[in-house]
Amino acid sequence: MNFSKQLSRRRVLQGGLLMLAGLALPSRGFCQTEQKLTGERAISLANLHTGEELRNLTYWADGEYLPDALERCNWLLRDHRANTAHPMDPELFDLVYAIRSRLCSTAPVQIISGYRSPATNELLRATSNGVAKHSLHMTGKALDIRVADCELDYLRKTAKSLRVGGVGYYPDSHFVHIDTGRVRYW
Repeated sequence: MNFSKQLSRRRVLQGGLLMLAGLALPSRGFCQTEQKLTGERAISLANLHTGEELRNLTYWADGEYLPDALERCNWLLRDHRANTAHPMDPELFDLVYAIRSRLCSTAPVQIISGYRSPATNELLRATSNGVAKHSLHMTGKALDIRVADCELDYLRKTAKSLRVGGVGYYPDSHFVHIDTGRVRYW
């Protein structure tokens, strides 16, 4: 076998490995369900504490958020301990929409924690070391989530790839934290 054939084969193998590595990264790849700004955006959410679900709820249409849909989302994401709702940041729904679109998932986004009242946040801080004193959950800007048909690490990578807000990874508790605060990762 001559040197030029070996070099050619090596380049083909290297190219193949690079392509495989590219497929492992979160991307808009083969499945892209995001609509143009003139279309609609819908999300599916499942609150694991209350058992409530919203399936394919259109929350944005014709360039604006739909108040009734936002109210339904706010209630689903309420503090289940205090049974109180709080207005959630609509950009958080856009973030959930973008993540689910990139995942090509048909499963609802499972909610571990949405809004937290200050009293609930203090209760959780007293019993856990991973709860921030000034948590964005208290201002309706954070969710702790997972998706049934998605590996947790891939969910984290997908959320990070958007470069929007904070992304926290909690593999022992089996959830990913997302928020609409400043961009940061932990």
